[in-house]
Amino acid sequence: MAAITASMVAELRARTDAPMMECKKALTEAEGDMERAEEILRVKLGNKAGKAASRVTAEGIVAAAVKGNVGAIVEVNCETDFVSKNDAFLAFVNAVAGLIVDANPADIAALSALPLSQEGFGPTVEDVRKGLIGKIGENMTIRRFKRYEGAAKLASYLHGTRIGVVVEFDGDDVAAKDVAMHVAAMKPAALSSAEVSAELVEKERKIATEKAAESGKPAEIVAKMVEGSVQKFLKEVSLLDQVFVKAADGKQTVAQMLKDKATTVKSFTLYVVGEGIEKKVDDFAAEVAAQVAAASKQQ
Repeated sequence: MAAITASMVAELRARTDAPMMECKKALTEAEGDMERAEEILRVKLGNKAGKAASRVTAEGIVAAAVKGNVGAIVEVNCETDFVSKNDAFLAFVNAVAGLIVDANPADIAALSALPLSQEGFGPTVEDVRKGLIGKIGENMTIRRFKRYEGAAKLASYLHGTRIGVVVEFDGDDVAAKDVAMHVAAMKPAALSSAEVSAELVEKERKIATEKAAESGKPAEIVAKMVEGSVQKFLKEVSLLDQVFVKAADGKQTVAQMLKDKATTVKSFTLYVVGEGIEKKVDDFAAEVAAQVAAASKQQ
């Protein structure tokens, strides 16, 4: 049996907003497996347990650049929120976004080799990155990017510097911009139910099955409950099925709004800074104790 530490309980609570004792029980049942413990809490406590699961744990910014029918979105990470507000770091990320639009690099390696000069550093993106690391004193990495080019139009939206969206569409510019804002707010997993990943659907089906089984109802009823839960989930995470955030009646879906505006969304990209990255949590007390011990040895 894996030892359940206070830090593990705290991490699960931060992910799920569940009560401390429930977190400890779930971790014990899951034998220390954090992902399994989160699923157990979802079964016991419902969707509330997943509300905090998407909290980002790394720093950096998302930037976007659109020039006509060509556009790009990029995420560049750093170690602290302080550096994410640094003017030189911001300038670097925006320059990288523009280079992606102009040069169409195949991947991050190709992007890193593109010509760029900034703050006296260069002549490549990689040289500027390394130079800024030395100047600012903090590591930074280009994590991911997506480039668009084609006959369709593009709309972008940045919510501060931590959330960015690019929407590929045909039709009304205002409607597309509204969709980009909706995506930033509601964070759909896919454009339509059919495009939700099989892995995500299977994970939700597993949770729904375990939750329904606890009801004690007959197997055929449980099966219907599971299917109903999965279908509800698909509507909640599919852009076109979601209720539009600006719906006057509180019921109009994104698909209905787009139909009214004679607009078609072909695809979208959503980046949230640090999404999926586990940030190192420093034990400040332990760090101080270690420094005191080291100082004592030198005396």
